[in-house]
Amino acid sequence: MKTQQKAEYKATSNACKHCSPLGASLVFRGIENTIPLLHGSQGCSTYIRRYLISHYNEPIDIASSNFSEETAVFGGGANLKLAVDNIIQQYHPAMIGVGTTCLSETIGDDVPMILRDYLKNNREENGTVIVPVSTPSYSGTHIDGFHAAVRATVDTVAQKQSSHAAGINFFPGMLSPADHRHFHEIFSDFGVAYNMLPDYSQTLDGPMWTEYHKIPEGGTPVKRIVAMGDAVASIELGRILAETKSAGQLLADKFEIPNHRIGLPIGIKETDVLFDRISEISGKPIPEKYVQERARLIDAYADGHKYVFEARAVVYGEEDLVIGMASFLSEIGIVPALCASGGKSGHLEAKLRQVIDDFDAKQIQVKEGIDFVEIGEIAKKVNPDFLIGNSKGYKIARSMKKPLIRIGFPIHDRMGGARIVHVGYRGAQQLFDTITNTIIANRQDSSPVGYFYM
Repeated sequence: MKTQQKAEYKATSNACKHCSPLGASLVFRGIENTIPLLHGSQGCSTYIRRYLISHYNEPIDIASSNFSEETAVFGGGANLKLAVDNIIQQYHPAMIGVGTTCLSETIGDDVPMILRDYLKNNREENGTVIVPVSTPSYSGTHIDGFHAAVRATVDTVAQKQSSHAAGINFFPGMLSPADHRHFHEIFSDFGVAYNMLPDYSQTLDGPMWTEYHKIPEGGTPVKRIVAMGDAVASIELGRILAETKSAGQLLADKFEIPNHRIGLPIGIKETDVLFDRISEISGKPIPEKYVQERARLIDAYADGHKYVFEARAVVYGEEDLVIGMASFLSEIGIVPALCASGGKSGHLEAKLRQVIDDFDAKQIQVKEGIDFVEIGEIAKKVNPDFLIGNSKGYKIARSMKKPLIRIGFPIHDRMGGARIVHVGYRGAQQLFDTITNTIIANRQDSSPVGYFYM
């Protein structure tokens, strides 16, 4: 009897990651008076513009060196120089961040050499800083491109200028504009000087304009990046980032600036580390405002524990976000039954073990380099109470009839993705209320009785 054979699954479908030039473009959007320029075809910059606009709901300009068939064969050096000329004449930027694409990397364009040649012949015509960064998508995710752009910017711009310390260097990573604003508030409340890179709290979540701005106001001033070479210390967020050649590590190697590498401050445990570290470096006590926020959060944990205890979740997204969120979920009594990411650093499980007690007893599955087809197949087996991650998991949640709590990037099927606060005691409070109410609502809706008081 002829039987139907199941087709072997080999191709990646709906990857749990985005391209690395996207991450680099986001960093350059977080630097004052800066234009991102992608060396490749127009399609790459168009795709990224469209994707970022759907999440941030802000105008996103990303220039392109506009490869054609001829350029792809003979090289794009002339196109890149013409693109830089056009940007300087039209925008007069303080900085141009040049990211590569798969095409320009594949044909072997030497972008740093092309830009050195350009600057040699145009040194007196402008004072624009040009930062090249290698971001081929076939060798990384959007997070890899993000961190590579931060490191390239610091490597090009930061200088040792004086013996006077210029505060604390702070590298927040790829979080929401609302998270970046909250970090500003925290450092200001401590009363310490700091240099935060990038800072798209205003450029990607600004007020209504009455007239068009070629480049949105806001972002890290270039002079603050220059001053990073004189800082008293650096703090960078990300347990996976800590395993890489990061910007903080570059400053440590180049200027002997102590580098503090901690996890994303999501939940009480990881947020405590950030506050303790700022207090330790600055010599200043934690402001009473945050002591009170922490105390109210603990009270909320106690009040809502009966609803969330031993619930199960599927967590997916960027590796460091997954680690931070899994730490928070474990802290409030939820089992992160599946932790999945499109990144493949090789460190995800080891880092999760650092933040989750009784990791083996909870039978947590960890998957790297995964796509949403595989996440869906495993999710059905672990039978979660909810999924938590970006909008890309909606199809899985819908098929399983499970709630999806949207966090991270991208969120393009709901409003307010740019305004979610993930970090600090305040972010944990908002996440706790959202998760708890989602669990209550789901149990209420699926109950044959339809409880009013639960």
